[in-house]
Amino acid sequence: MIEGIYAFLDNLFGPLIQAYHPIWVVTISGIILGALFTLINYILVDQEKVKRLQKKSKEFQKKYKEAQAAKDEKKLKKLQQEQMELMKLQSEVMKDTMLKVTLLTMPIFWIFLSWLRRWYVEAGIVKAPFDFFVFSFFHNWQHSALPPSELGYLGWYMLSSMITGYVLRKLLDMG
Repeated sequence: MIEGIYAFLDNLFGPLIQAYHPIWVVTISGIILGALFTLINYILVDQEKVKRLQKKSKEFQKKYKEAQAAKDEKKLKKLQQEQMELMKLQSEVMKDTMLKVTLLTMPIFWIFLSWLRRWYVEAGIVKAPFDFFVFSFFHNWQHSALPPSELGYLGWYMLSSMITGYVLRKLLDMG
């Protein structure tokens, strides 16, 4: 079954892979999947609930700091109760995110990245003029044979996907 999916991806992206440098293929892949995953999150997770949680969390932190500075034990006890309610709301948001979004996006992520691996397993996608600390992180994590001044497909995909997701989250005013 997975070979059928790979064949479909080869037919869909094959001309792109054969015609362009790997940096373009992996960047476009990161943009497409980063946008897709962000849009799925935007559609499936109640954004108003997330914004309420963020607002309540900021208010709670402010009250807590004030109560600590004033050493008001009575107010601190009251804030502990408020913290329990905040944690309950946080748990609801996390459940929505984990169940809905993660279960839908993880298979797509793993299939697509394992397909990219077939093409670019040890290809240096980006080369820096020096050993870059971000590249070193990905090398240690992937156990890569590439030198620390080069970044492979997975590292470049993750960077391009995260940047796309961040920009799209800001544009959609997501929490």
